[in-house]
This record gives sequence, structure tokens and C-alpha cells, in this order.
Amino acid sequence: MKLKSVTESFAQVIHGLNVGHLTDRVIQRSKRMILDTLGVGFLGTSTEVFHKASEYSKIYSSNTTSTVWGRPDFRLPPTYAAFANGVAIHSMDFDDTWHPATHPSGAVLPVLMALSEALPPSPKFSGLDFLLAFNVGIEVQGRLMHFSKEANDIPKRFHPPSVVGTLGSAAAASKILGLSMTKCQEALAIAVSHAGAPLANAATQTKPLHIGNAARHGMEAVFLAMLGLQGNKQVLDIQAGFGAFYANYSPKVPPSLDSYTWLLEQQDVAFKRFPAHLATHWVEDAAASVRKHLVTDRALLPVDHIDRIVLRIPDVQYVNRPFPGTEHEARHSFQYVACATLLDGGIVVPSFHKCQVNRPQVRELLSKVELQHPQDNLPSFNTLYCEISVTLKDGVTFTERSNTFYGHWRKPLSQKDLQEKFRANASRMLSHDTVERFIEIVENLEDLEDCSLLTTLLKGPSPPEMVSKSI
Repeated sequence: MKLKSVTESFAQVIHGLNVGHLTDRVIQRSKRMILDTLGVGFLGTSTEVFHKASEYSKIYSSNTTSTVWGRPDFRLPPTYAAFANGVAIHSMDFDDTWHPATHPSGAVLPVLMALSEALPPSPKFSGLDFLLAFNVGIEVQGRLMHFSKEANDIPKRFHPPSVVGTLGSAAAASKILGLSMTKCQEALAIAVSHAGAPLANAATQTKPLHIGNAARHGMEAVFLAMLGLQGNKQVLDIQAGFGAFYANYSPKVPPSLDSYTWLLEQQDVAFKRFPAHLATHWVEDAAASVRKHLVTDRALLPVDHIDRIVLRIPDVQYVNRPFPGTEHEARHSFQYVACATLLDGGIVVPSFHKCQVNRPQVRELLSKVELQHPQDNLPSFNTLYCEISVTLKDGVTFTERSNTFYGHWRKPLSQKDLQEKFRANASRMLSHDTVERFIEIVENLEDLEDCSLLTTLLKGPSPPEMVSKSI
């Protein structure tokens, strides 16, 4: 049968991919993404933005419910559980990042967790079924971002997860629910009308909603398609469809199912060691190296001796925040991450608490920072670098450069360090035994016969209420 459109070919891929298409590398990489996303989600349930989003969601009720992560007694309709959990995942900007630039897992995992729990116990979904649906959701996002060269760069106009993530959510939900090819096509069309969020809300409490909304809206698109709602069958093919989000839009048909190659096979994700915009991780790496020239042993940084700090980084306006006033602004500030690293030796989860951001020594250092944008330092997570020069009042200058930080796909986190990150994040909300059981189940997910074991862990003993007002 001759396919008539890009949209139809995407629907065929979503419908037609099966567990036999999964490769060992794709399985291993996606299991790391699932574990990391669960961990940052559990940690994110301690934040103020999650608290506000989950309080809002309480106005919705349904006979079918799914668990809000880290809150075993708090259940919501699947769409709103996915929304709240998606907000938690991105609440600290601690989730994975891909190339072309997006946060791929946050819009997909909450959908599959919510649906796995809410669906009837028969037929059972295996771990491989779960991994397949997860990877279909990731794959669709990656393929869409190859429709325009604009997507290669750090975004300037809209937040990519709000666009491609919404369609990735719809694709994953379509797969786990077993939609026909026709319904998959309708779900994509409906999802496009749910997509999009401007970058102006970066560095605010609203940005995490982009991931939560992508998860929720993709699932809603699928439910509407199942009820027979119809959309434009050429929605991915035309400029007035998905092309409305991108300049130089050039949609492409995905590979044939007979010889399918996954984008995750070719391009791994980056995992963050601290919760801030990915571009700041080069800054932290370079600043930590410079600090070794300025501080010996456990001595304090000689702030008074520093005359100027120069950061040579790409021109990314929404991460250029000379004097951040909130934790969300600090997470999106080249300047803050450089100064906090110089002062403290590194960045950790509490580095963004308001009391840390507003320290007098931080403010003094911030006043000494200037940015430079070398022409060869392009705003791409695949090629950018950070060079930092610290000049002392006696005229001596120390310079260090980071081309790749630990956690980037060129220098991936070890499995041991990825698990330690999960333990540190999840142990704030879960018992020790539950944390270790999550690690074990995800590690062996492809051998799991019944996915309900994974969602059952969400219903463990209820932890004490934890809401940090500074976050």
C-alpha cells in the first residue's frame, strides 16, 4: 500500500512497531531514562510548584484513578495524575535532555505509569510492552525535531517539550492502548492543537507546567480519538499544521518498519548531576576547574581579590540572568552557576534555595561577571563550550575551558552514579526498601511479566508531607 502522507506514515510506525524492533542498546538507554525520570519526579514532589499543580488537580475526580508519585493516598484521574507527575519531573529542571534539544522522558513516562495503573488487570502489560510504548513516545519526538534545522539549536521562541512532547505523549498512549493506525493518525492531529508554550515562561513556576501539560494533553488527544474525534489527516505534512512551530519546515517519512532504526540507538541523552538548565553544566565544570587555581585545601574563595569574571558561552538569552532573584531564575542563569561554583566548589540540590541565591558574597561576585559570545560557540547542546577567565586585582588571570561535562552523552554517567542520583532523589520520598526495589525492577524491566509490579510500588507507605516553600 502506498502511503499518502508523512502523517499517515507516522501513524503506521506508531501502530506497527513491536517488541522485536527493540535493540539491546535502546532497551538499556531507555531503562536509564526511566529510572532517572522517576527519581527527579519523586524529588520534585517536594516543590512548591508541584504542590500548587496538585492542589489545583484535586477539583477533578473519576471512577478510574492513578497514583500521584510520592503520595500513595493521593489519586487522580489518569490525565491529571500524568499532569501532576509531569510537573514534578520538570519542577527543578533536573530531567534528561536530548539532541535536538528537548526533555524527552517527562512527557511520556507519567502517561505510561498512569495508564498502566488505571487500565483493567487483563490483559497484562509486560515490561517489554512498557519499554516499547516508552520508546515509541521518545522516537516520535526525535523524528519530529528532525523536520527543521531550527530544532538543532537551543530554543528561542517556544519550549520544545510543550510541542514535540505532546505528540510523544499521544504516541506512547496510542501504543499502550493498542489504537488502530487510523486512530493513531487522529490522535496526532488532535495533539497538535494542544501543543505549544512560549519560552517567555522559562525560569518561572509556569515552565514545569509545560511538561505536565504535554503529558496530559497527549493522553487527552488519544481519548478523544478513541471516541471518534477527527482532525486534519495531513497535520504533519503542512506548514499550517505542525509546521506552524518551525522555520524551514521539511517533514520526512520515518524509516520502513522492515529495517527500522531508532534515533535513541544513534543519539543518547544527557543526565544532569544538578538541577539547572543543561547549558549551565558546562559553566559549572569550567568554574570548578578555575577554582582549583584560586583555593587551596578547604580555604574560602578570596572574593575581595577577584577583579572580573568572564564567561565565554553561546548567546542564549533566557539563560543570561545577571542577578537572579528566584530559584527558577537561578537555575537559568549562567552567571549564578559560575559564581556559586566558585564560592562552594560545585552545585547541589540546595544551591538554588533562596537563602543561597541571595547570599551577599554571591551578589558581590555576580557584579563582577561579564559574558562574551565567541562566534564559534554556537547555541547547540552538541557543540557548545564554556571558557571562564577569572582575573585577580593583581592582574593575574586564570582560564579554564569545558568542552564536555560528566553526564553529557559524550561522557555519560556511569550506571553506579545514575543509581546514586536516583537514590538521593527518591529517598526523600520513599522508604529505603522501595527505592532499592525500584532500581531492581527497572534494571530488569525487559524481563518483567506484569507492569503492575512497577505501579504497585507507587502505593507504598505514605511519607510525611514535604513541601519546601523556597522551591
